[in-house]
Amino acid sequence: MDSPFLSTQWISSPLRGAPRTPVPVPYFRKSFELHAPARQATLHITALGVYEAEINGQRIGDHVLAPGWTDYGKRVAYQSYDVTSAIKAGANTLGVILADGWFSGFLAWDARQHYGDRPQLAAVLTVQTLDGAVTEIATDLTWKTETGPILLSDMLRGESYDATLEQEGWSGPEFDDSAWRPVRLAPDPAISLVRSAAPPVRRISELTPVASRKMEPWLDGGVRFDFGQNFSGRLRVKIRAKRGTTLTLRHSEVLNPDGTLYEENLRTATAVDHYTCRGGETETWEPRFTFHGFRYANVSGMAESDSLEVTGIVLHSDTPLIGSFSCSHPLLNKLQSNIVWGQKSNFLEIPTDCPQRDERLGWTGDAQVFARTACFNMDVRGFFRKWMQDIRDAQKPNGAVPPVAPDVAVNIEDGGPAWADATIICPWTVYLCYGDTGILADHYESMERYMDFLANHRCKDHIRSHPDVDPWGGFGDWLSLDSAPKVEGTTPKDLIGTAFYANNADLMAKIALVLGRRQDAGKYTALHGRIVQAFQRRFVTADGLLTSGTQTAYAIALHFGLIPEAHRATAGAALVRDIEKREFHLATGFVGTPYILDALESTGHLDIAYKLLEQETFPSWLFPVKNGATTIWERWDGWTPEKGFQDKSMNSFNHYAYGAVGAWMYRTVAGLDTDPIAPGYRRIIFRPRPGGSISHAQASLDAPCGRTGIRWTLEDRALALELTVPKGAEGILSAPPDFPSEHKTFGPGVHRLLLQKADAPA
Repeated sequence: MDSPFLSTQWISSPLRGAPRTPVPVPYFRKSFELHAPARQATLHITALGVYEAEINGQRIGDHVLAPGWTDYGKRVAYQSYDVTSAIKAGANTLGVILADGWFSGFLAWDARQHYGDRPQLAAVLTVQTLDGAVTEIATDLTWKTETGPILLSDMLRGESYDATLEQEGWSGPEFDDSAWRPVRLAPDPAISLVRSAAPPVRRISELTPVASRKMEPWLDGGVRFDFGQNFSGRLRVKIRAKRGTTLTLRHSEVLNPDGTLYEENLRTATAVDHYTCRGGETETWEPRFTFHGFRYANVSGMAESDSLEVTGIVLHSDTPLIGSFSCSHPLLNKLQSNIVWGQKSNFLEIPTDCPQRDERLGWTGDAQVFARTACFNMDVRGFFRKWMQDIRDAQKPNGAVPPVAPDVAVNIEDGGPAWADATIICPWTVYLCYGDTGILADHYESMERYMDFLANHRCKDHIRSHPDVDPWGGFGDWLSLDSAPKVEGTTPKDLIGTAFYANNADLMAKIALVLGRRQDAGKYTALHGRIVQAFQRRFVTADGLLTSGTQTAYAIALHFGLIPEAHRATAGAALVRDIEKREFHLATGFVGTPYILDALESTGHLDIAYKLLEQETFPSWLFPVKNGATTIWERWDGWTPEKGFQDKSMNSFNHYAYGAVGAWMYRTVAGLDTDPIAPGYRRIIFRPRPGGSISHAQASLDAPCGRTGIRWTLEDRALALELTVPKGAEGILSAPPDFPSEHKTFGPGVHRLLLQKADAPA
């Protein structure tokens, strides 16, 4: 299909900012005449930056921060809108507001213009009228531009809007644009323009404050609002005040002990919006081209007599909720809510690490550890397909995969173990959860090049991150509590690297079989065997212990099947000893946390897994919940009663990585899983494993075949089950060992069973 942009030229404003100084947001307009009503009209539009379009004063579409974020050196997405209803016979005007966005605004730490010095616009409006004529209006030198009321708009710094500078009717044909300036013809970026297939960012929901407090002048002043939930988005203000009144809107995730906003962890992301009132009637305003991560907001600048209402606008990629989990433990239910809100907050165009500070990058390690949980909670097929293209665009010519995608600001070629491996783990996870072979086929060549890179540049004798060839070795077990005072952990990097290298080879063999590449499958199976042998020679002692005794070392070695079968019990017992020594607390970082409960369960220590899951004191999953968290914290010790806040330079309170525990809750606590042989829940594995204090649990999922789910209740010595199997699928029951069942296979429908403990009386 030919590109709709063949006749377009890239345009921009003559104004440009400096590396640390933005300029007011430019507005663009183009008027045209039609001699008959429109039969069909389509607007194709994109930007290097972010845009909003209007035709004859009518907003086009409901996307936020369109066209989204890609590697602007290689590709940019475009949107196509049916705008027939907005077009009329006679005079018409197409208007566009164009902001810096990810292209030229502040993006990661204290720097602007990573991709270019100003935003650029490309658009073409094609109109077929009832008389059969076709008119095409494309961006070119006949367009005009001027600045307006948006004096500053930046993803990290916020937005400033002066309503006294509004030019009423600016996107309508009656507007006098004689004072507007000619546009500047921008150089053709010579990149691919691709139709957007990713779920767009939208206004998903609204939050009303649950509390407010008038702040004393010697504190913050103004009014502090509590929305009861940490989220990504912005405020909508409804204000009645005199002309020239300027509101200042500040945002934070948590509060200082004196009740003021804790803003130190934002680093250089000032996250401040300003609104200057036009005066007279009640006016409503919401920023257009920025977002913040916050629970609390302080609004100041209004007089005592002014009226003010605020609403929290929740923004994230439109990835609908498809999964649910709940159980008899209220704190675990709150943990699940925090996991979901962490995903909502950080699945905004890309899987960001956090939404509040001056970073918000697509860190690969964070995404891969959380991918299985993410795929259950929301429909993220399109989201991950788009992001895997970002990874392919970021991949280096030698096959290396950097730690962030799109690749910007970090300047590290190889993301290292558990980070760069997202390039294999994430597509495989999407395949498992949705049965999507397309993502495997699209990404296979990239995965092969990555495996070749590891073999040729990062391994010695099949040991990855070997100090002789890779002195850095990656990020290690990031933020492990074994790591004090360093952030990279004490689990050896070559142990982590070799474990993930083995897992990569195992997954590549499986992926090759799915794609019918049997020769490749044999190659990767053999490679996996050699890596396992190398791992055991270097890291496993003769009596089955690991040379490193950390929780993470045992968790990943057991989960990836790297301990000889004869020694798995010994290794499992060693892991338990460390947990018991810590009085049933975690010490794992980003790398080990997703696997530790699986490792315990697989070695016969389900009871210990539940003790960790239900632990309420620091460090644990429930410690933040007990202390008011509404999302997942970046650090186990983001705040403690003894020490207060952790290091302000890296202390996010909305950072989903440790929420990876959700996957274990869904498939073990509730007992809902998919069979890798029939992915996408075409064969559903019902495997409830009651434990701890939990007396009932449920999980449901809108799987590709339809709604599936499980409910169970444990009372005395009986386990009541309700299993739901959709049409086109089958269910397999893996009953708990002490609740044997004669029923194994189930067809579509709702099935109810009552299982008795094996030693219960008949």
